[in-house]
Amino acid sequence: MTETYSRPRVVSAFAAVYIVWGSTYLAIRYAVETIPPFLMGGARYLVSGALLWAWVRARGTPRPTTRQWRDASIAGVLMLCAGNGAVAWAEERVPSGLAALIVAVVPLWMVLLDWLRPRGTRPSVLTMIGVVVGLAGLIVLIGPVDMNDAEHADLTASIVLIVGSLAWAAGSVYSRYGDQPESNALSTGMQMLAGGGVLVLTGIATGELSGFSSGHVSNASWIGLAYLITFGSLIGYTAYVYLLNAVSPAKASTYAYVNPVVAVILGWLIAHEPINRSMILGAFIILGAVAMISLSQTRRKPQAEPLEAT
Repeated sequence: MTETYSRPRVVSAFAAVYIVWGSTYLAIRYAVETIPPFLMGGARYLVSGALLWAWVRARGTPRPTTRQWRDASIAGVLMLCAGNGAVAWAEERVPSGLAALIVAVVPLWMVLLDWLRPRGTRPSVLTMIGVVVGLAGLIVLIGPVDMNDAEHADLTASIVLIVGSLAWAAGSVYSRYGDQPESNALSTGMQMLAGGGVLVLTGIATGELSGFSSGHVSNASWIGLAYLITFGSLIGYTAYVYLLNAVSPAKASTYAYVNPVVAVILGWLIAHEPINRSMILGAFIILGAVAMISLSQTRRKPQAEPLEAT
């Protein structure tokens, strides 16, 4: 990779991942009201991926190699199909707060996977403390809302969420160290095309096409899908792939702590949802965890080495 990772670009990418991804919860809720979740996700990423691919190729970017397609497909299927697909499937069966808490183990998975990979990076004590503190903050933030209903959670769905979080983390680490084109935009488009394609096939295999008609899709769902394509994917996911190459996996994964905070704030501003002292305390704990992980990564980032062929 020869792309320069300037500080302003990194800050802008973090802003996109923290704020934009935090705002997509509302868009997803509207989108899946009249569009099946797997087909919705597949359409979202296929359209986004096709747009990115066309834009990058029109600028004269060389075609990716077969190995680059392989690595992008592995990362895209792990993150977008197994990761996001697991969340879409499970949130119909478990409380939203519990689902968010389970998915928030992503930073821990990423720290461990980045450590266990060949020539892996051993996490610092401060990084591990930051991960634990962030999880504690999420318990404080979400606990007053849904944790009392935890005994009613679907065990299978909870396991699917854990596996999906592991898949997302594995895809993130693989994307960082895999063989990629020099263009981050091209790499992102390839991941979207692969993940979106498998999501559509998953929707077909699970019978989501049965009884579905585009004529029955509400305007709110179309608007939600359009927002997810433009802001959630073209801006948010592109920024995330950029961060995976510019900073450590642990630092990139701090979005999992900040997104719930953003969702609570937007709910208060837009939907007039109440904010109590537990929510404020949880938000401060989470932001403190992000600061700890960020401080632990101030040393110079070692150059990424490609994964060995398997």
